[in-house]
Amino acid sequence: MRIGLYPGTFDPITLGHIDIIRRASALVDKLVIGVAINRDKGPLFTLEERVAMIEAECAKLSEQTGTEIVAHPFENLLIDCARDVGAQIIVRGLRAVADFEYEYQMVGMNRALDSSVETVFLMAEARHQAIASKLVKEIARLDGDVSKFVTPLVLDNLTKRLGKS
Repeated sequence: MRIGLYPGTFDPITLGHIDIIRRASALVDKLVIGVAINRDKGPLFTLEERVAMIEAECAKLSEQTGTEIVAHPFENLLIDCARDVGAQIIVRGLRAVADFEYEYQMVGMNRALDSSVETVFLMAEARHQAIASKLVKEIARLDGDVSKFVTPLVLDNLTKRLGKS
């Protein structure tokens, strides 16, 4: 069984993330969505809320693709998380050249720690390349319309969390 790990903070999960998850599902039998706890980032949503949104969105994708998709919180090194879930592949989404430079360094470090785990980069579809959770939260905080960047479920959660109507 080929297992992939797609890590991130997913605060919140966006249509860009869902695009990468859908496409990564074609590459593996099981896709683990590694939800980074990362307290230093000060997430808007709790770990439990982020996992719940991922599970809700990925249930539909799992049904459509036939790939098992599960959320897995982690707070250790990415390569250790990959080992913990039995992943042979780490999936990373790229939006821009700046992403690649950072990800390139991460691949080198991960390969030095465990050369048996490969990293696969997937470019987000053009219509999703500008989407970043950080920007979605900022736009939502300033009463901007983020409905083209997130699902209705996530939009509802954002609206409630930010006390918007």
